[in-house]
Amino acid sequence: MINREIIRIKIVQLTYAYYQNGNKNIDTAEKELFFSLSKAYDLYNYLLALIVAVTKEANRRLEVIQGRARREGTPEPSPKFVYNRFAIQLGENKVLNEFLSTLKTTWDDSAVFLGKLFERIEESDIYKEYMESKEDSYEADRELWRKLYRTFIQNNDELDALLEDQSLYWNDDKDIVDTFVLKTIKRFKEQNGAKEQLLPEWDSDEEKEFARKLFRAAILNANDYQHYMSEASRNWDFSRLAYMDIILMQIAIAEMMTLPNVPISVTINEYVDIAKLYSTPKSSGYINGMLDAIARNLVKTGRLNKHIDPKPDKSLFPRGVRPRIKKGEPAAEAPQPEETAEPTEEKKTTE
Repeated sequence: MINREIIRIKIVQLTYAYYQNGNKNIDTAEKELFFSLSKAYDLYNYLLALIVAVTKEANRRLEVIQGRARREGTPEPSPKFVYNRFAIQLGENKVLNEFLSTLKTTWDDSAVFLGKLFERIEESDIYKEYMESKEDSYEADRELWRKLYRTFIQNNDELDALLEDQSLYWNDDKDIVDTFVLKTIKRFKEQNGAKEQLLPEWDSDEEKEFARKLFRAAILNANDYQHYMSEASRNWDFSRLAYMDIILMQIAIAEMMTLPNVPISVTINEYVDIAKLYSTPKSSGYINGMLDAIARNLVKTGRLNKHIDPKPDKSLFPRGVRPRIKKGEPAAEAPQPEETAEPTEEKKTTE
């Protein structure tokens, strides 16, 4: 489950913390990195467990209403939602239950939130259409939860705040982890029962090595990488860069230099995207141009043995129009930097 997108973001956070905290022990920092990555997998399991918890809350409310209906002799409500086969299967999943048994905090501790969430679900058209539908299949049950998750869990500010209170690591992980939860819902099969496999924590040992190698290179070779930045920024005021921008470029250069199978264009695009989340509004464009210039200089001087496409011919574009970088294409010529402030959104990396 832990992919390179998560790894890159965690390395940015932990590298920033490494310099800010003053405790510059690379072995300790590496342990913190892998602990932080493991917390993303915990969140994956915890969000799957939320589906089970909502179903239990619905069942608790149903039993109350059924009891009242029997006493009053009125029609009982449909139990279709609490009998949802996908939710029941997930609740019986052996791997998920093993994870839940290790937790100190469970969804039972968030009863008020669960109640509000179920009420929102119950009032929705998605829920009403499901309850009124005559279709009775596992596929329909599973599809219901895919829709409910995307609508009520994927973008939920109250849930985000609750998760952040439980673990500071989770604040930055949820957007990515949501995609893995939805992937898991889609791949569930009824015939697998309680033995249905969840996504593994690591897809392969190769991803672990990617994380370890990139993190160590970014820190241990920092002086060299910052020298490469200075070489490429002779016409710009390197000292005016936001500190987060330096961190981002330092890690990007480490990836270019130490991971031969990752194309330059992929590396540049990944860190430009991260800059949009973690640095100043103008940083992504500046980092795009700087990394392109650094890569070209390293390739030209023989210090980087990777392919890089030629720069686009400026004569092909109208004056004042620059081509935008796309994956598999070279970056546009770097713009002249303007003064930037310190990072506007510092991410927390310790509980």
